[in-house]
Amino acid sequence: MARRKKIYEGKAKILYEGPEPGTLVQYFKDDATAFNAVKKDVIEGKGVLNNRLSEHFMVGLATLGVPTHFIKRLNMREQLVHQVEIIPLEVIVRNVAAGSLSKMLGIEEGTQLPRPIVEFCYKDDALGDPLVAEEHILAFNWASQQDLDDMVALALRVNDYLSGLMYGVGIKLVDFKIEIGRQFDGDFQRLIIADEISPDSCRLWDIKTGEKLDKDVFRRDLGSLSDAYTEVANRLGLMPQNKPTTGPKLVN
Repeated sequence: MARRKKIYEGKAKILYEGPEPGTLVQYFKDDATAFNAVKKDVIEGKGVLNNRLSEHFMVGLATLGVPTHFIKRLNMREQLVHQVEIIPLEVIVRNVAAGSLSKMLGIEEGTQLPRPIVEFCYKDDALGDPLVAEEHILAFNWASQQDLDDMVALALRVNDYLSGLMYGVGIKLVDFKIEIGRQFDGDFQRLIIADEISPDSCRLWDIKTGEKLDKDVFRRDLGSLSDAYTEVANRLGLMPQNKPTTGPKLVN
């Protein structure tokens, strides 16, 4: 589609003005970053994979009645989405100890947690997206108590859906982060899932081998990030399968 006015550019995506009021075009880049963009690279095809994977997850959530900003995929790299007011918090759900949780609390990576843990981080790259308590959120008016309750409920529904989906293809959902936005209709507002859901925002391990199939492959130099994301897409049945052509048959 014709390029429109750029609204915002982040580390992995660009948002453009949409064709209709209240819509945006979300473009997925091939850029890969880690450690708050200290480590950077361009991974060919990453944006295409994340666009397709995020579409799959958003559509699946919508069928369960979980509201998202996703409207439709426009092409290999772009989606049409609802414009929302992003709440300045990352909502993290952890099922297994890994990453910063293991480092912060000294829990061995791979330890199954007794129940899903929901965390909030303040979205500010300059501060390193610090972990914050509900008291901080309420005191600084980033969200109301009702917002927080709704955000936790949404995050746990996403966790139930993703955990089951991934388990069905031999993948363990270790943790993930989502962003949530406010969608307004006059004086009425509702909270919906925004941004993306992809291996960029999830930790995904092979159930049998523990092989990492997420951005930790890039963070820890464990191999090809493109191969890891392609494996996730393949298991979910999202990659085109080339059927062998049938050659000429001999006639007796």
